[in-house]
Amino acid sequence: MLKLDIISDPICPWCYIGKTELDKALAERPDHPFEIEWHPFQLNPDMPREGMERRAYLEAKFGGKDGAIRAYAPVLERAEAAGLRIDFAAIKRTPNTLDAHRLIHWAGIEGLQDRMSMALFAAYFDEGRDIGDHEVLADIADSLSMDAAMIRHLLETDADADDIRARDARFREIGITGVPTFIVASQHAVPGCQPADMWLKVIDELAAKAE
Repeated sequence: MLKLDIISDPICPWCYIGKTELDKALAERPDHPFEIEWHPFQLNPDMPREGMERRAYLEAKFGGKDGAIRAYAPVLERAEAAGLRIDFAAIKRTPNTLDAHRLIHWAGIEGLQDRMSMALFAAYFDEGRDIGDHEVLADIADSLSMDAAMIRHLLETDADADDIRARDARFREIGITGVPTFIVASQHAVPGCQPADMWLKVIDELAAKAE
């Protein structure tokens, strides 16, 4: 097996689309060599822990609704092509994602990291849920048969928060400035939202080399 590291943030729409494209390729090549691990990168590391009202966030980042519409138009186009439904209008708060990253880490301990990451994307982009809210996070954990009571308890502490921040910082130190970034076999960085065809070529080339 080859390690495929995915550096991502649960509120990054390109990460959601990029992973969906990767999943299409993996489904076409079920004997693919990849072992996937997710890693934290906060798009808004200075976001207040309680998050921010969505309108205020859009004003600060894009200068208002019109700017956001222009910025998100290519996202919606790519999402539709990938078969995803992204409902930006349903999102009322932009969260601080530190706790969501902690939940992904804890899910990984139970072998549920990939499913958790995709569940967080769906909750945020499809349903407009506040994935900075502890009850929402506990409910998502429960949907994957994790111990929701234990997750609530952990979220009320600072468990693993420093580790998440340190891992995020390490990726910035090695030059990663945006997500998604995929790292193949700890050597080759693949930045951005890549189409399934590109991943099929990568998988086929790796298979040819293995032979």
